[in-house]
Amino acid sequence: MKFIKFLLVPLLLSGCSSVILTPADFSWPVESAIKVNEKGFITEDRYTFSINVKPLFQKEFADSNLALGKEVRIIRDQKGFYYITGVNFKNVYVFLPVEGGMKMQEEILISETEALKNPAFNQKTPNIELLDGSKKYLINNKGLVR
Repeated sequence: MKFIKFLLVPLLLSGCSSVILTPADFSWPVESAIKVNEKGFITEDRYTFSINVKPLFQKEFADSNLALGKEVRIIRDQKGFYYITGVNFKNVYVFLPVEGGMKMQEEILISETEALKNPAFNQKTPNIELLDGSKKYLINNKGLVR
């Protein structure tokens, strides 16, 4: 009996410690351009991903109804941060997953005066490249790199 207790105690205690799997690479190889549906959600089947973006349109344009039928650009970096923007946005929004949703970590102002016309993301590990026509920006989860 003592022998069984001796074996069970370490097994039970080891179940209490956290397991961290490292290193990890969460990056998506290419961006996704996703249309917002009639309920304000975007769904990315390739990555099993769905989220309501109406609050993002409320923040950017002060009108969540502008989301319907629009397209947003989204990419995920190596650290697991999501970058979201779209046509007529002046910002790129950086999010991290939280239980049941995403929490904004950073709002990166690209231009105070000029909205994005044709934004596209590329992986430039460890950063993300934002293209808009001939303009190129390098960003990360903390802001504008150049």
